[in-house]
Amino acid sequence: MLKKLFLLICLPMLALSQEKPVNIDRIVAKVDNYIILRSEVEQLYIRGAQQQQPVTKCQALESMVVNKLLVAKAEIDSVLVEDKQVDDQLTARMQQMIQLYGNEKNIVEQFGKSLETLKSEVRSQVREQLTAQKMQAKITENLKITPNEVRKFFSRIPKDSIPEIPTEVELAHIVRFAKVTKAQKEELSERLLDYKRRILAGEKFEDLAKEYSEDPGSRQYGGDLSWSKRGQMVPQFEASAMKLKPNEMSDVVESDFGLHLIQTLEIRGQEFHARHILLRPDYNRLDVKDASKFLDSIRTEIVKDSIKFEKAAKDFSDDKGTQDGGGILIDPQTGSNRMPLDETMEPTLYFTIDSMKVGTITAPLPFRSEDGKTGVRIIYYKAKHAPHKASLQDDFEKLKEFATMEKRNVEIEKWFKKATADVYIKIDPEFESCNIFGKDRISGGVEY
Repeated sequence: MLKKLFLLICLPMLALSQEKPVNIDRIVAKVDNYIILRSEVEQLYIRGAQQQQPVTKCQALESMVVNKLLVAKAEIDSVLVEDKQVDDQLTARMQQMIQLYGNEKNIVEQFGKSLETLKSEVRSQVREQLTAQKMQAKITENLKITPNEVRKFFSRIPKDSIPEIPTEVELAHIVRFAKVTKAQKEELSERLLDYKRRILAGEKFEDLAKEYSEDPGSRQYGGDLSWSKRGQMVPQFEASAMKLKPNEMSDVVESDFGLHLIQTLEIRGQEFHARHILLRPDYNRLDVKDASKFLDSIRTEIVKDSIKFEKAAKDFSDDKGTQDGGGILIDPQTGSNRMPLDETMEPTLYFTIDSMKVGTITAPLPFRSEDGKTGVRIIYYKAKHAPHKASLQDDFEKLKEFATMEKRNVEIEKWFKKATADVYIKIDPEFESCNIFGKDRISGGVEY
């Protein structure tokens, strides 16, 4: 089924795997101008088994052909991914690596490569993955599912095939980030003011941004952020940028991302075109003692029932993504507040709650945000749901996901029947027995 193939497409990038390269390396498939190597099929096959999504080599190859077909058709249909989106995704992946291995030095030692080299190796893969995802979204952008369709979907499932819902947990947290000291802010401010003086003396803003800015998404473009509408940027940045005249530079502006030197290039109505140089504090140098003491006192008040956890999260948490929801953590894969208690969970969470009882709260624990901020958090083990057969009453949202996936697959199957007529696909005879896509499923065909 294509459902399994699309799950495979979303597995982590090959270059971030520690698998040793496969010696046999030749082209085994071609989709228009895109090629698939035998080593890539082998790696996906191995990685699927490691991540509890075992597949055959035929399924691995088919998933890669699906991916290339989406990308090739996106090129034909002019479905493009912006460079900034690719850069942002790369940055996020590198931050995940830093969280996993502790720091950049450990990554370099583990892989024998710098972070920039790793980013360079996976850039094209990230672009392809984002393009494929955007093409899938375009294919199913008008898809909707009703409660009645969910009920009909569930009624079609044979009694002995009703899905088993694994153990799930509900968790919440309260985060406090380490505060940047006055001395650190002054140090960064002086550096930015020095850049401003150099620019006013004749140096180019874009040259200094490329050399010194710590915003990986805009640095290579000389700090250029392109056009932004009101509400897209953080308030401090936007307010400063909109006050400036064309080509005028700001003084130092502080935001949640760090300290900025901003230059507004153009303004038109409610839009502005700006560039910046961003300097960020060295979060590894920040002291978390005050944050730990604060959370420890909050935890004491919660345990005494002087304040509810949800209220404390709304009032005191620095995590804006969960603050308004009372600190509830959401499964990034499903958007549900129930998270599977398995290897798909964030490792630090998994090992933390493994020894906890429902209803308890941890002491302050180290925490690092996706954008690299250092802090601490307390975790509340709110609920645990035992494995059970899915039911409409208890698992409607999850069944809705399954029903939506089925409906989405039907739409994509229809799209593939048309798309394979527009795209040339050639498969190496070694994989002829795989019968890619199935003879009766496409109108174009696959050449062996």
